[in-house]
Amino acid sequence: MTSLMSRASAVMEPQLRRARLGVALVFMTNGLLLGNLAPRLPDIREGLDLSYGGLGVAMAMWPVGSLGLGLLAGVLIRRFRSSRVAVVAMMGSALAMLGAATTSSVLVFGAALFIVGVTDAWVDVAQNSHGLRVQRLYGRSINNAFHAMWSLGAVLGGLMGGAAAGLEIPVEWHFVGMAGLVIAMNVASYPLLLKGPEPREGVEHGADEAGLPHKTSIRHMPGRLLMVLLALSLIGIAGGWFEDAASTWSASYLRDELSASATIAALGFVSLQGFQFIGRMTGDRMIDRFGQRTIARVGGVLMVLGMGLALAFPSTWGTIAGFGAAGLGIATLIPGAFHAADEMPGLKPGTGLTVVSWLLRLAFLVSPPLVGLIADATSLRVGLLIMPVLGVLVILLAGVMAPRRHAPAPSPSRV
Repeated sequence: MTSLMSRASAVMEPQLRRARLGVALVFMTNGLLLGNLAPRLPDIREGLDLSYGGLGVAMAMWPVGSLGLGLLAGVLIRRFRSSRVAVVAMMGSALAMLGAATTSSVLVFGAALFIVGVTDAWVDVAQNSHGLRVQRLYGRSINNAFHAMWSLGAVLGGLMGGAAAGLEIPVEWHFVGMAGLVIAMNVASYPLLLKGPEPREGVEHGADEAGLPHKTSIRHMPGRLLMVLLALSLIGIAGGWFEDAASTWSASYLRDELSASATIAALGFVSLQGFQFIGRMTGDRMIDRFGQRTIARVGGVLMVLGMGLALAFPSTWGTIAGFGAAGLGIATLIPGAFHAADEMPGLKPGTGLTVVSWLLRLAFLVSPPLVGLIADATSLRVGLLIMPVLGVLVILLAGVMAPRRHAPAPSPSRV
């Protein structure tokens, strides 16, 4: 029996390694897509003759699509399997992004971003479902590494977009190449993914990871628990709004108000994503050692100092450094808020996570238009002042997160 199990394990191990690589490629292309867009938004805005506020409203169509049709992800996965949904939706997202980048119509731009939001939500659930399926077969945690691959893809995409902008490659040709690369990588990833029917629990856990709700009830939730969930939601929103500010506004701020070149302007987004990648790779060890509460407060301090000083004393490299400090600060905020909400005593499984994740997604509807309208009325520098304010909020609310876990006392046999 033992030899049969060993042979089965030996056969399965290469399949798992291939599946892990396939999931990593899907995650990477998901980050690559956003990374390529961020440095080209100033060019796209100028081509569409949009104000900052107009761009913010158009960008809000992304979360509108995610919220509007993202719930279909579970149905699609049960019908077609997570591997197929992840790969096909990722290719569809790349084509929709190509449509957004090549149109001269504001209405088509918004409609294309709506489709990007829908397909991105489907990818989010499907890639997490398949990643968790692979993780269960591995028998140990590997899911954080998949999310790190997303951050790596975003960094590479930002560098690609910055280089294309600096070389004055037309946006249309840039995104034709980007779409071709994303589609090719996903075509290559599909044969690597796991075969066979989709486990039901995989769809449910994937939905949790992506922040899409299943049935839940909060009608009888005590007021104290609601306040804690609200605090956790605000911590997650702070991290999410920093990411949105970097992807939507950092290149425009550096180019329009600090006179940076197109290539250098891309480094604001790259800096935040790069240091967020570092923070996510080291975050688990730091949380185990110091506790989520302390790490969140330190993160809030980095958010305040990084962007506060950058905006108080504006300079190109100071702003890039400020985004980097903020990226390190926010690295664990959203995962930490999700984890704390999911483990709240007295709630049904998934209830806390559903509340926090949906408030976070709803907040993305507000962020781009709000900053854009403030920027139109004053300047982008003033619009971005909300970032250090959010850092202060994290410092004040971090007390709802878990303190450091004390190590168990040694047993008498070890003394």
